[in-house]
Amino acid sequence: MTQRVLVTAGAAGIGRAIAERFLEDGCRVAICDADPTAVAEFAQSHPDAVASVVDVTSEAGMDAFLSGLEVDWGGIDVVCANAGTGGPAGPIEDLDYDAWQQCVATNVHGSYLTCRWAARVMKAQKSGLIAMTSSTAGIMGYPLRSPYAAAKWAVVGMTKTLAMELGPFGIRVNAICPGAVEGERMDRVIANEAAARGESEDTVRASYVTGVSMKTWVKAQDIANSIHFLASEAGNKISGQVLSVDGHTETLAP
Repeated sequence: MTQRVLVTAGAAGIGRAIAERFLEDGCRVAICDADPTAVAEFAQSHPDAVASVVDVTSEAGMDAFLSGLEVDWGGIDVVCANAGTGGPAGPIEDLDYDAWQQCVATNVHGSYLTCRWAARVMKAQKSGLIAMTSSTAGIMGYPLRSPYAAAKWAVVGMTKTLAMELGPFGIRVNAICPGAVEGERMDRVIANEAAARGESEDTVRASYVTGVSMKTWVKAQDIANSIHFLASEAGNKISGQVLSVDGHTETLAP
């Protein structure tokens, strides 16, 4: 059966890799993203996919997008609650409250709005997979990145709880914890951290590999492949798990 797949923040980075992995299989794919330019480019590259500009922290915007998708598709098989932001970097006493709130809103509230809809639709059909994008920061401390770590720990808590709530209805919920993923987003994170630490970007970049057993960065495709496996028949009894795809992060404070 052709799967119906939703990916939030799906126009670029990890989200785009996930969407394209399912498109390769001929799945029906819908993405939303807050970046109009990225959405337009994705839509041009993948005219058979649904691509909409939506802010995942907007309840009205998400409800309109998701209800329209439900009418068009009649259900959903895979929901990737992938939207997130790195947030500010620095000692907690120096962090701006608005920046803290924005980080938590995108990572946590956006996941909530996505999962609230997915749970209702999947309960009615008694099947489905929800894949939440957390982070290695969601399972260990992350100095100078407290709002991001707090938000990604919350995503893991939501994953565990929803796996319990929704399991009796045949719905599986898992969290993927990427390590340091190559790309423009990580470049911005490194720039922010370098400024907060008073170190060069090269030094900060090297520290991400130093703290990883395999001494390597992760590719967005690695994350996409992991979610594709969870959505396959081979992964149909995996639920409530927190899967790190990171080359084994030993520490985020090397």
